[in-house]
Amino acid sequence: MKGPEKPKNLISKDKMVSVLIDAKLLTSANSANKLVMRDAGVNLNTYIYEKHDIDSLQFALSNSYYAFYVDDYEAIYSKVTDSLEKLKEKLKEIEAEEWKAQTKREADSLAKVLKEKELQSPKNKDSLGTIILRDSLQIDDELLEKSIEEIEDLIEPITD
Repeated sequence: MKGPEKPKNLISKDKMVSVLIDAKLLTSANSANKLVMRDAGVNLNTYIYEKHDIDSLQFALSNSYYAFYVDDYEAIYSKVTDSLEKLKEKLKEIEAEEWKAQTKREADSLAKVLKEKELQSPKNKDSLGTIILRDSLQIDDELLEKSIEEIEDLIEPITD
């Protein structure tokens, strides 16, 4: 059985990998992302052809040619799959970093609100309502006494 004739404008294997990656990403985009692309003036039907400077006939002929030669096609799809997995891992890393940064911002904001709330507390104001700033290194005598008592309760004298 003779295979199809090699197209004159056959898309290279590496370029075919890139085309197929973009095609997969485009088809897997959710509806919201597709709307954003359309609103940005991207024609979803021609985007990949324009990006890779190919036309639909060139893609169809190249795809048919490679599909006949199974080993070549499997090599192409293997690269596509590997590349998509790497992109997926990279996306997870980026999402994790963004989540960590967002969580830190939220914790910092919460700490700031709590600190401001504590400063506004009546116990932190003098009789004129002025905020009393406390030394962060100042030791609370009550807390110190309580801690000493707790430690003393834990220590039992050794008797002979």
